[in-house]
Order: sequence, then C-alpha cells, then structure tokens
Amino acid sequence: MQNAATNSKLSPVGKMTFLSRTETFAAAHRLQSKSLNDAENRKLFGKCNQSHGHNYKVTVTICGKIDPISGMFMNIYKLQEYMQEAIMEPLDHKNLDQDVDFFASVPSTTENLAVYIWNNLEKILPLGCLYKVKVYESEKNFIVYKGN
Repeated sequence: MQNAATNSKLSPVGKMTFLSRTETFAAAHRLQSKSLNDAENRKLFGKCNQSHGHNYKVTVTICGKIDPISGMFMNIYKLQEYMQEAIMEPLDHKNLDQDVDFFASVPSTTENLAVYIWNNLEKILPLGCLYKVKVYESEKNFIVYKGN
C-alpha cells in the first residue's frame, strides 16, 4: 500500500510541463541595413539582398504547471488562438520590410523575426509562460530565441 507522500510524487498535478505548437506562414523580405550603402549591403547579404520569400515555420514553446481540474496548463486551442493573433495575422503573406512596422528600423533577419514574434506573444500570453520561439527559415536554417 502506498502512503500519501508516495502518491504526491506520482501525481501529475502541479508538475511543470512544456507545450509546443508549430505554425507555418509565407512572407517576403529583402535583407538590407540602412546603416550600409548598396555595395556594402550586397557584399554582406549576397543574393538575400534581393527581394525573396520564405515559408517560415515557427514553433512556440510555453511552460506551466498542470491544473488539477483540467489536467493541462493550457488548452492547445488557446495557444493556437494566441499564435494566430501574434504571428499569423501580422506576418502571413506579408512583405516584412513594407508591411510590418518593426522592420522599418531593423533588418528583417530570422533573428529579428524571432524577437518580433517573442515580443508579440509576450504581450498576450499569461505572464511568465513563454519559454522559447524557434523560427525555421528553411529546413536547414533556424533561430532559437528565449527572451532576454
């Protein structure tokens, strides 16, 4: 027979868990820095200094403790709604450089895109649950951002 101490160790209630969801969006951009002239931009960014696009894949990971009533810390459909608002609506089928104010002052690199997504999610998710944003520019290239 198990005692109460053993049962509490086995119980999932209150255990920290990590929930991830992935969305895909298409966006165009041109890598360039306003601090550089045309020749310097071409040298630094190569063919990516021309207008082009990507089918980005974004995986968002959040963390929280399991609720004793629901058995989860966040419903996956709620995370989907947050991602729709913070990622899909402002970015899908957009030109990052022309349609997203954030990129008026910073180059539209995948690094800066990850920061933009983090900032958008942090504004609407429950405080402290955002753990990681992973942005794939291609199957081989991705950035992971965990905030400051």
